[in-house]
Amino acid sequence: MSEVLVQLGTKGADAVLGLTRTTLEKVSKEKGKSASVAFPETNYYLPLAYALLNKEVKTVEDCLEVLVDAEKLNANKAASNGLLIPALGGVLNKGVATLLCEEILAALMTGSGEHPKPGYAGFLPDKLLRSLGIQLVDGRIVGVAVILGPAKDEDSAVEMIRQFQTNSIVSILVGNVKGKTLKEQLENKGVELGLDNYIVPLGEDYLSAIYAVNLAVRAPLIYGGFKAGQWGGIAEYMCKRVPAFVVMLSHVDEIIVATGLGVLAFGLPIITDLDVPQLGKIDTTLHEALITEKDYKKIVSQCILTRGIKVKVAKVNVPVAYAAAFEGERVRKEQLFAEFGGKASESFEYLTSKKIDEVEDGKVEIIGPDIDQMPKGQKSMPMAIIVEVAGRKMQKDFEPILERQIHRFVNYAQGVMHIGQRDINWIRISREAYNKGFRLKHIGVILHAMLHQEFSAIADRVQVKIYTQAEDVDKLQKTAMKVYDQRDERISGMSDESVDTFYSCTLCQSFAPNHVCIITPERLGLCGAYSWLDGKAAFEINPTGPNQPLPKGKLLDAKLGQWDKINDFVKDKSNKTIEKVSMYSLMQDPQSSCGCFECIIAVVPEANGVMIVHRDFNGMTPSGMTFTTLAGSVGGGVQTPGFLGVGKLYLASKKFIFAEGGLPRLVWMPKELKEILGEKLAKRCKEAGFPELVDQIADETNATTAEELLVYLEKVKHPALSLPALI
Repeated sequence: MSEVLVQLGTKGADAVLGLTRTTLEKVSKEKGKSASVAFPETNYYLPLAYALLNKEVKTVEDCLEVLVDAEKLNANKAASNGLLIPALGGVLNKGVATLLCEEILAALMTGSGEHPKPGYAGFLPDKLLRSLGIQLVDGRIVGVAVILGPAKDEDSAVEMIRQFQTNSIVSILVGNVKGKTLKEQLENKGVELGLDNYIVPLGEDYLSAIYAVNLAVRAPLIYGGFKAGQWGGIAEYMCKRVPAFVVMLSHVDEIIVATGLGVLAFGLPIITDLDVPQLGKIDTTLHEALITEKDYKKIVSQCILTRGIKVKVAKVNVPVAYAAAFEGERVRKEQLFAEFGGKASESFEYLTSKKIDEVEDGKVEIIGPDIDQMPKGQKSMPMAIIVEVAGRKMQKDFEPILERQIHRFVNYAQGVMHIGQRDINWIRISREAYNKGFRLKHIGVILHAMLHQEFSAIADRVQVKIYTQAEDVDKLQKTAMKVYDQRDERISGMSDESVDTFYSCTLCQSFAPNHVCIITPERLGLCGAYSWLDGKAAFEINPTGPNQPLPKGKLLDAKLGQWDKINDFVKDKSNKTIEKVSMYSLMQDPQSSCGCFECIIAVVPEANGVMIVHRDFNGMTPSGMTFTTLAGSVGGGVQTPGFLGVGKLYLASKKFIFAEGGLPRLVWMPKELKEILGEKLAKRCKEAGFPELVDQIADETNATTAEELLVYLEKVKHPALSLPALI
């Protein structure tokens, strides 16, 4: 390694450790050693210290203990739990020491209100990583770029970020040079920021880079099944499974070099536009460790190559950028050129299968005026999107699955917003997209291209018809509504007993290597994204993929939901870590969780029942834990009796914790979740023989503690109180 880098890194590490010592002594004197130190909305304390050193940092005194370990590492000596990285003669330990101290400093600044500054995210909570999980494993996000400093100019900044977006890479923005930030450069050019747009500003100072590091270090804890202190496995997991890298622009100093050494310790490479000594592959990285690329047109491709990221770019012939990064983009009123649906007009979308000779592949018809033919001043029109698919393996059951993708596929177009589905869709096209040449025909072009790309095994021909005249839309919508009802009836009539095959889902094993989902007609995947029919379609599309048909085999226990061949599969695919799984039980051999779950079910012993909480609920629950804290008990591919990660629609299933008594055990859930499930939950309660149960289930307006919950349950005479003891 270059002597210059070693000298700079050493100087930077010494400076950060010295600042940390001085700061902690000052805080200790002013507030006492017992003063609280914490990040918000995490179950992992100070995540880096917890993961690497197995230290639960809660106070200034705990920080001082971490500092002692950091000082040992800075001297190339093992920390208290044996942490020591031998690569490059031990110089990377100075980097790890720097990161540990930067985490302490950032926590102190968060506690004092200095972080985050307005417009910046600061510390990223656990739930954000969990919500990103399914996007990381299904390829919508393929990488994370931690960008330090501004670009050389605003145009270069936009070009680089747009390339990252187009390649489905999230950009995390940190730091400034003489007050100039990448965030400001992008905003000046009208680029919309936010996680939905794959652009997250963390902080305007370089210290904020630690928030990206302590987000990444939680991945092996949440998904990998690693325990605190297992630093060797955690570092290897980050190198091989966390697709992150650092882009260093415009500026470098000794502290940034010291921080960079810490990043390299976890195998995350650095790409820069500066003239710095190059560093090839080292023991901790998969490929080059530090590389210079001054041409901003080439930086993104160099990053992808250096990190070894596999990018799947959709080639769609439309006049706007097209990528998953634009899925969350919003077209606001002041940006609007034309809209369909919502409160503006009638609009719906419908996909149907046809005979092969009835479909002309690639044909897109606009029946009625296009948006460039609207009268001046008019902003809305009715619209019907009719997609006709033919294929030798196409089935009626696949129609709603392909139809659901219309939302995603249309949203990938920059400047086009799609919300909802079926007859409650809402589509907006921005003036910018219109000025670039986007017309209604391009919706058809998108659907044709993407259905072929993602469903080529079942879609041989695709044609699209778009109607914009009110009489046509009204007539066609009546036909579509009848089919919607028929589909719902067909799917709702399926039961686990009516099929002899379930489907596996091992998609999340890229992050949670021991986790296996078993998807049945009455229990969808815990991420909420995969139903039994989705698994069936996915197998048809990719017979060697993560969704495999599983013959149930011999029924071992009808109440628990255990079959011999399902157990055999789970044991094999969980790397022999799980012997058997009960599909209908929370308490005995429950299904494992990866970390991407929509909701958590947890036992409330005092109430003889269970509660459920969804990821978006930030308040306290009667278990005495928030969602974030509960989530720390579930994940990583392990079975945790009494806790279960599930998809929210599982509540409306007849098999909902069937072994424990089903819905009558449900005593508490957030009001928002109750409203989301609405009629589905009410219908299921009525079918179960408890028509009043929805109102008897407490929410946060009735109770947030076990004591308050019991009072409410006794008041409403909740059935759980009279059921056999749960524990």
